Amino acid sequence: MQLQEAKIAVKKSKYTRKHMLAAWAVLSLLLSVSSLAQNPTFHNAPASAKLEKNPMQGQQTQEGKAAFQQRCVACHGPNGEGSGNIPSLASEKAQGASDGELFWYITKGDVNNGMPSWASLPEEQRWQIINYIRVLGASKPGSPRVALSSDEAVSVGANSPPPKAPFTDYRFEKPGATRKITPADLPAPLETTSAGNAPQVVPRPDNAWPEVPAGFKVELYASGLNQPRLIRTAPNGDFFVAESQTGEILVFRGISADGKPQLTGTFATGLKRPFGINFYPPGPDPQWIYVGNTDSVVRFPYKNGDVKASGASEHIADLPSSSGHWTRDIQFTVDGKKMLVSVGSASNINDPDTTPEEKNRADVLEFNPDGSGMRVYAYGIRNCVGMAVQPKTGALWCSVNERDGLGDNLVPDYITHVQEGGFYGWPWWYMGKHQDPRHEGKHPELKDKVITPDVILHPHNASLELTFYNGKQFPAEYQGDIFAAEHGSWNRSVRVGYELIRVPLDKSGHATGAYEDFMTGFVVDNGHVWGRPVGVTVAPDGSLLVTDDGSKSIWRISYTGKSQ
Repeated sequence: MQLQEAKIAVKKSKYTRKHMLAAWAVLSLLLSVSSLAQNPTFHNAPASAKLEKNPMQGQQTQEGKAAFQQRCVACHGPNGEGSGNIPSLASEKAQGASDGELFWYITKGDVNNGMPSWASLPEEQRWQIINYIRVLGASKPGSPRVALSSDEAVSVGANSPPPKAPFTDYRFEKPGATRKITPADLPAPLETTSAGNAPQVVPRPDNAWPEVPAGFKVELYASGLNQPRLIRTAPNGDFFVAESQTGEILVFRGISADGKPQLTGTFATGLKRPFGINFYPPGPDPQWIYVGNTDSVVRFPYKNGDVKASGASEHIADLPSSSGHWTRDIQFTVDGKKMLVSVGSASNINDPDTTPEEKNRADVLEFNPDGSGMRVYAYGIRNCVGMAVQPKTGALWCSVNERDGLGDNLVPDYITHVQEGGFYGWPWWYMGKHQDPRHEGKHPELKDKVITPDVILHPHNASLELTFYNGKQFPAEYQGDIFAAEHGSWNRSVRVGYELIRVPLDKSGHATGAYEDFMTGFVVDNGHVWGRPVGVTVAPDGSLLVTDDGSKSIWRISYTGKSQ
């Protein structure tokens, strides 16, 4: 109130210049005090402490956990929750401090406030305790995570030992490399810190190009786009692309002799973060194009060959859309009787029991094609970004982004068929009977209902759109397989993903659980990337088109049978 009153007094003052200068002096002092109050130091730590870097940032924390349990639990509690006058280490002030400030305080201590000095501990152990304190922070919804600058991330990536199988990182992703992760491979929750290693997207280096297996080649189909996301092939062979940021649906036709579109156009504008695109009714002669906005499903009149909508959009259904995951994909059952819409969660791990924003989210919703009859088709799917109907079986499959904050190698993303009425675990459980420690003891009755996904992908891959290969250009062993775009990690100390993967299916259309790196090469180093795959579709000639919102491009993968 003092600050506000001083401002008003200065504005209303009718006094002399001398009085005005005095008033401004008081105001300046109050502003200074206010600024300090809004940006307090951690226990009066010096500025040099705030800038000190953690030499062990992002490293394993088993030793840190042991040291924490030995030195800190007696006062701060097993989860750093604090009690009475003893502050919490898992949230509030401690998590807002820098690693250097925490290190300074642990070293110096504060006897008057009951905090002993731990200067006698080896420096390495003090840093490990700090790493574990960050793990405790990551276990709380909305708490800060261990952030890495681009420079720090490069250092971490360059100095990290090779990952232990079956886990990997960008340094070891190469076309043709196969991977299989099982529930038995998963580490304990919070075994490592939860890094905030978001990529800095840079222009494509002169010597960089996407890498694919021998016999395949990559060409640049389109460039200079804005934010190309989902791509889907129309029955007549045109390619429809969601430009989510600008609210547009683009259309591309054909592939010229030099690998470029023969025609481009803007089918629709004025949409709200569009993502999903599909054609109705299923079959060769659709009458409508359905679009998944972030808050609704709309449709446009359409006939084969249209490159611009012939009429205004028609509102079909409202969708939950407060915050959090915003993509909405659309599929129709083979008989055309039902419309399925994916809606991601509003948060990382908020409990739907106590969070109204999560109602009808982390679900696949079912509607009639006119938008009526909404019900939950499957639930506990944190963020089913891309969906596809398997031609051989008619089953719905989806590509899922799982939760963050439990460490470098938890929780795996996945690709799976989606069972009607199926429960996939979020937020209480994951990968079968693994309980999220942030919801310990909740919903034990659901433990045996959790469906383990068909294909467990690498944690933090950020798997987006997927498609079934039904072309004739690739070798026969690719027929019916899944291709999926992996947008790439942010919640991992050494990044992973940033690729197109192949998921082989057997003759009956079932997955073995394995997957293969197919198109890689988008990562510069641990701090920088130049491309991020989002969508994938099969062209009429059997090639693949892949959208990339990092380089703002569309790539074309074709089979030549020759090594490049």
